[in-house]
Amino acid sequence: MKVKNYLVTGAAGFIGSHLANYLISKGNTVYTIDNLSTGFKSNINPKIKFIKGNCQDIRILKKIEGLNFEAIFHIAGQSSGEISFSKPDLDFESNLLSTIRIIELCLKTKNKRFIYASSMSVYGNNSKPSVSEISKTNPISFYGLSKLTSEKFMENYAKKGLKYTSLRLFNVYGPNQNMNNLKQGMISIYLKQIIDSSSITIKGSGERYRDFIHVNDVVEIIIKILNKKSTINQLINIGTGVKTKVKDVIKILSKKYGIKNNKIKYKGFTQGDQFGIYSNNKKLISIIGNYNFIKLEKGIKNMISSLKLK
Repeated sequence: MKVKNYLVTGAAGFIGSHLANYLISKGNTVYTIDNLSTGFKSNINPKIKFIKGNCQDIRILKKIEGLNFEAIFHIAGQSSGEISFSKPDLDFESNLLSTIRIIELCLKTKNKRFIYASSMSVYGNNSKPSVSEISKTNPISFYGLSKLTSEKFMENYAKKGLKYTSLRLFNVYGPNQNMNNLKQGMISIYLKQIIDSSSITIKGSGERYRDFIHVNDVVEIIIKILNKKSTINQLINIGTGVKTKVKDVIKILSKKYGIKNNKIKYKGFTQGDQFGIYSNNKKLISIIGNYNFIKLEKGIKNMISSLKLK
């Protein structure tokens, strides 16, 4: 099998590290650019060719200008809606500007594919909770806005020959999620609270709902999409299609750890937090075929096991 070169930005982070490890396991050569602002160097497989820096930094990108990649996976970026309100300039630089720079690199080096990690945040709060790719987009955070704007740039770059696929990721969870970031990742936030204080504080209503998808499913789906020509210049929801209420997540965690009701508190709210949407994934299933998603309870068990917690 011919060795292929891939660029996975953000391989020190959560989703990027899983994707990069998968590509390495198949005998490919993987490069990454990561500034280690939210990821960890320990997440980077020693076989990966690591370049420390920002994806929007032209000086960093010049280091790989002479390489040809089978595909570029742009996973890196600021991924918290809450943080985006206090640092909108960070979202502009790490999400939008970095995407433009990586697209330019993609076109300059004549890469075959550009796979972009977008977000369900582009939809905002929708009148119909099950959203499809043609649903109205109305982001309510600067993070969601930066993702949506990046998609618009991709649509225009397609006129210059860019072959992109934008993955609107729903609520991804699993091993390697940054447990220290208490402003991103609902399940990891609750797990961290349990570890530190044997209690859980929930911002907002327990009736809020999400579409939780395990990172292993995300990686497998990304690879399936990469190998389908029909996904070129497409927006695709990456979700299970299952609506899960926050209170149901709390039930799973409290049962696992024996958390008493008096240790579970609802307090305040998170700015820019969507009350709830979940994926209409008919388009995804039409592309990859019937798929057995990891059930939430099993996925949480897998996540806890990776932390080596009791």
